[in-house]
Amino acid sequence: MKFEKSNPTHLNQILNLNTPLIGFYDAPNPQPFQPLVEPHKKDCIFSFYQRWIQGETLHLTKDNFGCGGAGHWILGIKSRSKEDYIRFLGDEEGLKASPQLMEQWIDSSHPYHPQHSHILIGPLNQNQWTYLQSIMFFVDPDQLSTLMCGAQHHSSPQDPPPVIAPFGSGCMEIRPFQNPDIPQAAIGATDLAMRQHLPAHILAFTVTKPMFRRLCELDKRSFLYKSFFQNLKKTRGINHFGNP
Repeated sequence: MKFEKSNPTHLNQILNLNTPLIGFYDAPNPQPFQPLVEPHKKDCIFSFYQRWIQGETLHLTKDNFGCGGAGHWILGIKSRSKEDYIRFLGDEEGLKASPQLMEQWIDSSHPYHPQHSHILIGPLNQNQWTYLQSIMFFVDPDQLSTLMCGAQHHSSPQDPPPVIAPFGSGCMEIRPFQNPDIPQAAIGATDLAMRQHLPAHILAFTVTKPMFRRLCELDKRSFLYKSFFQNLKKTRGINHFGNP
């Protein structure tokens, strides 16, 4: 898929998105993503939010991945036993009602396994489209609602759910799709552990490349040019709508 057919400029203008779109890349060479920033031990991926805004790209490898959760869920590294995960997430943090439920969730979850040696997370790089795995919008509630409508725009009841909201860590929500070749989106940045790194009113809306293309191709026949959306913009004030 060519990037020229998925240009987000117009969509960014309509939504007044002031935060760069963030790409998740699985690539053989990190150099095209410069400037790069490396994590320190136990750094949360989302602690680099401000660095992304400044145009830097987070570089992860199996030798340097920051938080152990990111190492497991993004790079497939087993940093602790299943029993330790159950004890920590279930007993210590109370994220599930019982150890049995936590174990079932862990057993049903599938870490991402990279094809290449480098994971890059940073501003959308149109020259590296081949290696792009997902695209993340950082949005306020109004922008989230608008993108939700966009994700539903071409969807029929027989299609896979156009929007999902999976339970999991923030790094799991960056690439949560079982099939990245279908148009699908996910509401993310809902992990309590990583929320501290984002502004309080910001969530993530992460999409596959096919869904990104659909959103970028919304035209004047769509809801973006109709009364519901225009009334929302008037209510918020044209200069204040969607300003993370």
